[in-house]
Amino acid sequence: MRIVIGEGSCGIAAGAEKVRQELLKHNLGTASLDIAGCIGMCYLEPIVDIYDGDKLINRLVKVQPSDAQAIAEYAVSGDESKIEKLKVSAEDSEFLSKQTRIALRRCGIINPEEIDAFINADGYTALKKCLTELTPEQVIEIIKVSGLAGRGGAGFPTWFKWNAARQSAGDEKYLICNADEGDPGAFMDRAVIESDPHTLIEGMLIGAYAIGAKHAVVYVRAEYPLAIKRLEKAIEQASERGLIGDNIFDSGFSCDFTIKAGAGAFVCGEETALIESLEGHRGMPRLKPPFPAASGYWQKPSNINNVETFANVSWIINNGGEAFAAMGTEGSKGTKVFAVTGKVKRSGLVEIPMGKTLKDVIFDIGGGMKGTKAFKAVQMGGPSGGCIPVDLIDTVIDYKALGATGAIMGSGGMVVMDEDTCMVGMAKFFLDFTAKESCGKCIHCRIGTKRMLEILERITKGQGKNGDIELLEELCYSIKDGALCGLGQTAPNPVLTTIKYFRNEYEAHINEKKCPAGECSDLIEYKIIEDKCKGCTLCARNCPVNAIEGSVKVPHKIDITKCIKCGKCYSSCKFGAIIKAYERRNNNA
Repeated sequence: MRIVIGEGSCGIAAGAEKVRQELLKHNLGTASLDIAGCIGMCYLEPIVDIYDGDKLINRLVKVQPSDAQAIAEYAVSGDESKIEKLKVSAEDSEFLSKQTRIALRRCGIINPEEIDAFINADGYTALKKCLTELTPEQVIEIIKVSGLAGRGGAGFPTWFKWNAARQSAGDEKYLICNADEGDPGAFMDRAVIESDPHTLIEGMLIGAYAIGAKHAVVYVRAEYPLAIKRLEKAIEQASERGLIGDNIFDSGFSCDFTIKAGAGAFVCGEETALIESLEGHRGMPRLKPPFPAASGYWQKPSNINNVETFANVSWIINNGGEAFAAMGTEGSKGTKVFAVTGKVKRSGLVEIPMGKTLKDVIFDIGGGMKGTKAFKAVQMGGPSGGCIPVDLIDTVIDYKALGATGAIMGSGGMVVMDEDTCMVGMAKFFLDFTAKESCGKCIHCRIGTKRMLEILERITKGQGKNGDIELLEELCYSIKDGALCGLGQTAPNPVLTTIKYFRNEYEAHINEKKCPAGECSDLIEYKIIEDKCKGCTLCARNCPVNAIEGSVKVPHKIDITKCIKCGKCYSSCKFGAIIKAYERRNNNA
């Protein structure tokens, strides 16, 4: 028996390491104790998987240190009644069973800190095949047949970029991985590196061989310390086995690896800004052409793909480009990983074939909405993406169909929102992020996003005026047309899509001075219904500014002159006695 604890960042944050330490104190009989990365069921962490050989026999969820004794007793006796209450439900098991995993195929299964675990799971077989049986041109052809497109957001054909770099003149070339995952709500790349770092290394080595690069560089944000630690260890282990360095598999191909920890600038997700940062400069996009394939890192031919793209490569080599292309749609092949977050029951990492619908992901795999509120919209593509309303829930997930809604595939962030979400506030949230993360190189992005943010802030404070919506639209299109890089050009998408699908909410904020979702604090006030108030004093005790008056068992009152509208009274009331009321600020109020 083998007991495996999921220790990705989400698992550790939920207490997985504490569980492991507690298990170490108990007699486990003949059972061994091991770790794995993130399986993707983030909402059920900490997770403990129990194997008989390679067969998973039990999955335990929401495990606490206090459960260690029961697990130990089961390990010794085999009595499953000891762990019955910890077993994953049949419903929750569907979260994984309904997925098709390629990039995530080993995540949460193998020990990410042991190269032998990777090798025993067919690791580095694709690299060996490429170096000993295939020419670089043949490798590129397999990738071409697969239809693999960049999973970082742009969806550009991977084979085309590889081929362009290969055909560029020069003996010194670079293969770069963009692991600077900056989208709010996105954690796919982090999970892959933490859970299966050798998959990234193998994919990059194959890419380096294909383009003729002797140097591979991983640009990863410093905010991912566990990912960096495990990647460093993986590189060290692979180097010791001769899988990195000189004359790999006696093929004559050599390649070294380096890691660059970035400072977490969103703009460094743009490939030329990333290159600038790698060279020690401020991360700011370059004018194109020349493109990186011709003149990139240190003005040498370079190719950049993201983590998920490289994570697919070895599978494609081993299974054939046709097998990958058989999944998905005509214009979008293979699978795609999404980080599903927000107001959804089952949040975590989801990998599905292209061609599934948003409904399939949110309701079938994700289990639908958390709580009793209705689904309202889903944000796709992060700050550069857009909001897709409930009316378009049957939209097919591929690059073309998502683009038609005004959203984008992006790197794979999927934020689910319910009816309590203010769409004007959501647009403001993403634009605030974009404006702060602008590198400032071009006026349209540097100034335009700030002006848009100012308008949105006025609207959410009840200070909007006629013409604001039209002005926002004008600014949006000006920024799209004038911004230097793709990040600036897509920054207006959250605003444009919310205006397109939720214009009525903008109009309510401006004309009626109210927030239909009841989320904008400046447009609501909290009131106590005397008939429902029991005088329990819980609201008063939770108020940080002592704005609630009243004695025990006597209905309380809120002093609106002191109230800061934090909502703590609303969330703490157990009797539904506190309600949100719209605070009208127009002149006729």
